[in-house]
Amino acid sequence: MEYTHLGRSGLSVSRLVLGTMNFGPETSEADSHSIMDRALEHGINFFDTANVYGWQKGEGITERIIGRWFAQGGGRREKTVLATKLYGSTGDWPNETFLSALNIRRAADASLTRLRTDYIDLYQMHHVDRATPWEEIWEAFSVLRQQGKVLYFGSSNFAGWHIAQAQEAARERRFLGLVSEQSIYNLLTRWVELEVLPAARHYGVGVIPWSPLHGGLLGGVLRKQREGGGSRGLSERSSAALAKHRDAIEAYEKLCADLGENPADVGLAWLLAQEGVTAPIIGPRTVDQLDGSLRALEIPMNSDTLAKLDELFPPPAPNGAKPAPEAYAW
Repeated sequence: MEYTHLGRSGLSVSRLVLGTMNFGPETSEADSHSIMDRALEHGINFFDTANVYGWQKGEGITERIIGRWFAQGGGRREKTVLATKLYGSTGDWPNETFLSALNIRRAADASLTRLRTDYIDLYQMHHVDRATPWEEIWEAFSVLRQQGKVLYFGSSNFAGWHIAQAQEAARERRFLGLVSEQSIYNLLTRWVELEVLPAARHYGVGVIPWSPLHGGLLGGVLRKQREGGGSRGLSERSSAALAKHRDAIEAYEKLCADLGENPADVGLAWLLAQEGVTAPIIGPRTVDQLDGSLRALEIPMNSDTLAKLDELFPPPAPNGAKPAPEAYAW
């Protein structure tokens, strides 16, 4: 396993993140525990979850599954860099959502209880809260850090200017601020290259791509269709995206075949080759899927392959692979 620092922090994390969103709704607790055990065997030490995963309001089903896994002992908690999130609604009362100081305090304590641990390594804001001032957010987070309940803080789904806002507000308090940003990023969705990636690199914030295969569209969906199973599990949104990008995806799968590689592995390897990316999130439903994803760490991304991928999935600007403002100005 390869390791890197999470942003500008001294925290060492694996270059693949184990995403747990399927634990509970899609994957049984027993299988979830097996996947986490296998992840540690492979050296994957970075696990990501959220207080809303499990999708039953207030239940924190996925966090509970992870907590019962930690409770088995054997160094499971000590070996794991644990990341969870808050923001989404955990109840029907006004202060059970978003990033008020009250919800931050209550949500953190509830996650700690469900996860059966006394600290969270990385506590992430699942979305930006435009109604709560940064002074309130950082003060509440600093209390959690002083109490030893949280070590590092991150964001998710932030725009570049939100990252700048957060970091400048943290700097005024002489606080470390964000060490990571979790954004949707894949060959089909490259908007973060305009401003999020440049902002993250400037502030030393590690980028953690979610949906690295765009809901399975970059995982060999057309080949699977030909084999009789490619459309199963595709959402309405993914099906619409497949119809829109079918020619590019077909050419992508041919390129992967020419390389002798699985499309899913190439999609992950491309992300790993992008400057500023710490580790993409993989969301295996089975141990076999987890085992297969390790190949992405070994695929070389040479300039020729990168150029071909840019041709198939162009950067999100007419001026080519450039950040803002050059992406849309002179």
